[in-house]
Amino acid sequence: MMLEARGLCAFYGQSQALHGLDFALEEGAIMTLLGANGAGKTTTLRALCGTVRTTGEVRFADKPLAGRATEDIVRLGIAHVPEGRGTFVRMTVEENLRLGAMTRRDHAAIDTDIDEVYALFPRLAERRRQQAGTLSGGEQQMLAVGRALMLRPRLMLLDEPSFGLAPLVVAELFAVLRRLNRERRVAMLIVEQNAALALDLAETAYLLETGRIVMAGPAREIAKDEAVRRSYLGY
Repeated sequence: MMLEARGLCAFYGQSQALHGLDFALEEGAIMTLLGANGAGKTTTLRALCGTVRTTGEVRFADKPLAGRATEDIVRLGIAHVPEGRGTFVRMTVEENLRLGAMTRRDHAAIDTDIDEVYALFPRLAERRRQQAGTLSGGEQQMLAVGRALMLRPRLMLLDEPSFGLAPLVVAELFAVLRRLNRERRVAMLIVEQNAALALDLAETAYLLETGRIVMAGPAREIAKDEAVRRSYLGY
């Protein structure tokens, strides 16, 4: 297994947000976390990045993540694309991309990777000298994904990638994610309010309620579940 969590709990101060999660993600696979607001989806991603206090065990490529600084987790090959894009608004598009590669020293390869991001997202190439704060929401999300790719990640954690975006932009973005997974074998853990979109992209799905996993299985099977259809798919 590339990523494995056992008995994962997370805390904000004295308040417990996750209660003993068990999940696993295979190399090159896509997994989605579904659930209502406040179910613990974003907290799960933060727990994997080391930005909240946790107990339990998480292993990535057979290395324990507990106690590691967030930068060390990034160096192992885990890239986080947070909700709200997380772009540096006063920096240009290209400066944001270079910032994504700050843990790397291979300058020629970094230039090659920037060109590859521009090939994936031609609109970013057109705006390479523009301040990130002047981009549309969709372009900022593309930039956030592009910046994560500059790490050459083995695993991408994506928090609400479709949030606030027009349907055409969402379709374009998810087509790129599918391509990255297929061609580069980048594994993905996606938190997404648009359950239909997430279940279509992912192989496995976990449903969270109040910090606990209440359902897990192949995404196609979860999509057929009547309760999931009523609550999350709207039919």
